[in-house]
Amino acid sequence: MKTLFYTFFFISIFCFAQKRTIPIDTLVITNHTTTIKGKTINYQAQTGTQPVWDEDGNPIATLFHTYYKRTDVKNESERPIIFSFNGGPGSASVWMHIAYTGPKILRIDDEGYPVQPYGFKSNPNSILDVADIVFINPVNTAYSRMLKVDGKYPDRKQFFGINEDIKYLAEWMTTFVSRKQRWESPKYIIGESYGGTRVMGLSAALQENERMYLNGVIMVSPADYKVISVGGPVSSALNLPYYAAAAWFHKQLPSDLQQKDLTDVLPEVEDFTISKLIPALAKGGFISNEERNEIAAQMARYSGLSESSILQNNLDVPTAFFWKDLLRHEGKTIGRLDSRYLGIDRKDSGTRPDYSAELTSWEHSFTPAINHYIRKELKFVTDTKYNIFGVVRPWNNDNDNVREDLRRAMAENPYLKVLIQSGYYDGATNYFNAKYTMWQVDPSGKLKDRFYFEGYRSGHMMYLRNEDLIKANEDLRIFIQNTSYIGTSAKY
Repeated sequence: MKTLFYTFFFISIFCFAQKRTIPIDTLVITNHTTTIKGKTINYQAQTGTQPVWDEDGNPIATLFHTYYKRTDVKNESERPIIFSFNGGPGSASVWMHIAYTGPKILRIDDEGYPVQPYGFKSNPNSILDVADIVFINPVNTAYSRMLKVDGKYPDRKQFFGINEDIKYLAEWMTTFVSRKQRWESPKYIIGESYGGTRVMGLSAALQENERMYLNGVIMVSPADYKVISVGGPVSSALNLPYYAAAAWFHKQLPSDLQQKDLTDVLPEVEDFTISKLIPALAKGGFISNEERNEIAAQMARYSGLSESSILQNNLDVPTAFFWKDLLRHEGKTIGRLDSRYLGIDRKDSGTRPDYSAELTSWEHSFTPAINHYIRKELKFVTDTKYNIFGVVRPWNNDNDNVREDLRRAMAENPYLKVLIQSGYYDGATNYFNAKYTMWQVDPSGKLKDRFYFEGYRSGHMMYLRNEDLIKANEDLRIFIQNTSYIGTSAKY
């Protein structure tokens, strides 16, 4: 009996204990129907992996992706296609996939908070009615992985950096477009957060290295490392309009400001930031006491913080301190990526929150939903772990020229226009920082009529709030329809 037991045990191990790997080049196709803006839309989901090759033609990585293609279209050459990225760096393309533009979205409440049981539902606002969508996961995110060549993994440095990331993704996209026969289609790229940096760089890399010309670049809550990582007077000052927005939401502004609508308050704060605050901070320790006190009083008025707190920070108020201090008197902290969210710390004292209240809330919803969705709806089954956030550090930020990349791509391509979408309550990549980036791309001002900015009354992922989900998708839809230049010559 014991011999029979061990025989069965070893047979079981032999049959079921397999090495956990992801297929290098595979595709699962499923067909679906949904309703968008009251109309029935038939579409196909192509889910799988496609390799990244080295110069010798060896696969060195494989990228997991999902391609949504409307199937009731007569002329595919005129059908726009959008390539979608999230950020991090190191983030899977999960956030916009199942919460913004895709045909399915999270089952959450109208303000974006998780609801159990976790799951997904149809997205009646998806842009799939006007464009096909490809959600791409860079190396080490989702199911995307590096592959061994001759028993060794490739050098990590060729994937994990601003320019390295742009290079291999541009080449991967070229292969994808060729495989799917979409060279004739109007093309767009959309990137959220660090994805904003990525798509600015991709605009030139696709155009100059792959000869793939775009109709539009869309940046959602974009991160600009030229500001964020450099610091200094400009970086610090650009936070104030966001502080005002968050303070307005939590009713911490003086009554005369609080009774105004948010969009009536912000232009006043923006003007003060550019005209007064940046010059004051530039003076550093040599600012006069009179001006220092005057600036502190105005900052207190706009931020909801006390004058003493602002003076103790030498007018340079860190964002982490703001998240901790704004509602300290109520025993609450506010979220980093979306300051509508509240947290509770171990101690009310301190200079930064214990945790990011908004991110823990989002992970409640996204992690179970994407794992369930991929297996149940898209029929892609694997034992490989889905990395919401993958290991990509150290990340090479050297030679960050993506602003100039975007300017050059726009100058060379009369078709190319840019849409920026930001939430007013985003404290990580704030809306005024995004405006500043937009202003700095082209110092000549000759391209400014080809930039569009839209703000929303929510945070980093503004689409989690149902009202903004509707508006943001409609803004995308209008942008796509207005930049599909069928029959129009590309010339100045």
